[in-house]
Amino acid sequence: MAITQAMCTSFKKELLEAKHNFLNSGGNTFKLALYTSSASLDASTTAYTTSNEVSGTGYTAKGNTLTRVDPTTSGTTAFTDFADTTFSSSTITARGAMIFNEDTSGDTSVLILDFGSDKSSSSGDFTIAFPAADASNAIIRIA
Repeated sequence: MAITQAMCTSFKKELLEAKHNFLNSGGNTFKLALYTSSASLDASTTAYTTSNEVSGTGYTAKGNTLTRVDPTTSGTTAFTDFADTTFSSSTITARGAMIFNEDTSGDTSVLILDFGSDKSSSSGDFTIAFPAADASNAIIRIA
């Protein structure tokens, strides 16, 4: 089993089908779910799954709802991002995460995050810190 960081191939196709709306006002609900090292997630992942999802104090199935940063452009790159999200007072161990669109039929996947190793919290905050919302670093970029 492995988690490989990637933008999901199905998401790329769904962008062309206008299935995802990233605007803060009236946009879709995007969530971040955490997964153990036993999960098998990569570019071919198409939807949220409970298989090998983290469980523990301070974590509920499907994870946290993300706060979006409105899409914008810089030069020839379009991008969007999310505000950092925290699982407060949690006791969990995660190897990676999936961002998915809860408003699409089947909770379609957007991207997979690989933490590089297990990350844990023990009766504390487990925070996902997203990169700067700019053309070089934003979590979702189309160049």
